[in-house]
Parts: sequence; structure tokens; C-alpha cells
Amino acid sequence: MATTLYLIRHGETDWNAQGRWQGHTNIPLNSLGQRQSELVAQRLCDEGVSFDAIYSSDLTRAYQTAWEIGAAVRVAVQLLPPLRELDVGQWSGLTRAEIKTRYPVEFQLMEAGADLPRGGGETAAAFLQRVVEITEAMVSQHPNSRLAFVTHGGAIWNITNYVLSKNETSPVPRGGHIGNASITIVRFDGEQRELISFNDVTHLANLNTAGNLVTAHPDDSELAGLR
Repeated sequence: MATTLYLIRHGETDWNAQGRWQGHTNIPLNSLGQRQSELVAQRLCDEGVSFDAIYSSDLTRAYQTAWEIGAAVRVAVQLLPPLRELDVGQWSGLTRAEIKTRYPVEFQLMEAGADLPRGGGETAAAFLQRVVEITEAMVSQHPNSRLAFVTHGGAIWNITNYVLSKNETSPVPRGGHIGNASITIVRFDGEQRELISFNDVTHLANLNTAGNLVTAHPDDSELAGLR
């Protein structure tokens, strides 16, 4: 009774482009992010992918992306707050450099491996537990199904690493970035957890940073970090 889970990251926001940590702040998609969302939705529709359910983080950037997908494949989107990004508290809206300057002690401890509540928000361990628990719960509720989670880079990275920890034969992702509007696919079959594909952005190959389709393949430098 295998269940296949598509993990789809939201499209780009202005804070993504500026390298600002978003956390739980409601930042909408920018024009490029909107086009990315349309393209990932178009790809899923063109490939005939059908979902038994689509779940989205309740943050605007994720829901906007999920709405495009739901409209394309004709499945209603259900909001699922536990799919939110890591809560970075008062660090939301700051760049990594600004956090280092304004909170040098906390930043140094974090860099040394201490799992502090980011900006007074959430620890990495609590975040991991949150997204793993909701993933297992939804998979249990939907046996032998195909699901979509439209969520955030940190959530996708945590779910992916959880799956890898359960299956040493799965391909190991390279790098620590999850592309905007990327597709990662994992499969749950009883006690087996398998990573099928990781960070697939081929549907964005001809999209430039202005949100226009071009014939040449641009540099993928617009791919943002986990937050």
C-alpha cells in the first residue's frame, strides 16, 4: 500500500531574492515566483499527474503556489499549518549577515552547533519533529495514494533527510538548497521510505529572472536557500 508524496517548494518571493529569512512572515510571491508556480503546475498537468489530496502550508507564498497546482490538476487545496517553515522569530526579515551583526553571540553559538530557538522562535529539533510527525500522519491517513505537500525549503530538506535516514540506498542529495517551485518525490511503503527524485527544476530551465521564457538555458543562480 505505497503512498507517493510530492514535495513542492513555493515560488520565489522578494525576500528570497534578497536573501532574507522569512520564517512565518507572510510574504507573497513576486512576479518571477508567480511564473514559477504556473510552470510547475503546467508541468504536473502536462504529465498527467493526479493527486488524491493537495496540502499546503497556510503561509501566503505556499498557498499561492498550491492554488496554481490545484487549479491545473483540478484538486482542492487543503491548508495544513504544520507545513510552515521554521519559525525564526525576530530574525524574520533579516539577512544572514544582519543576524551575525545584530546577534553575534547567538549566531556564533548556532554556527558551533547549538540548537537555539532561532530569533526566539523554534529550534531545529522542534521543526524537524513537527514536519516529520505531520508527514507520517498524512501518509497514514492516505494509504496507496498520491499526495502533494506545497511547503518550504526547510520542511522539504527535513523530510528528505528523514527519508534518507530510513533508507541508505536512496540517492543522496547534493548541496543544501531547495529550488523555488522544485519537485522532490518520496515514497512510503509500509516501513520503507525511499527518495525517488530530488530538487527537480527542469520545468524552469527556460525561465529567466524576469519571469520570461527564453530559448537559451539561463544560469540557475536564482535558486534560493532553505528559507
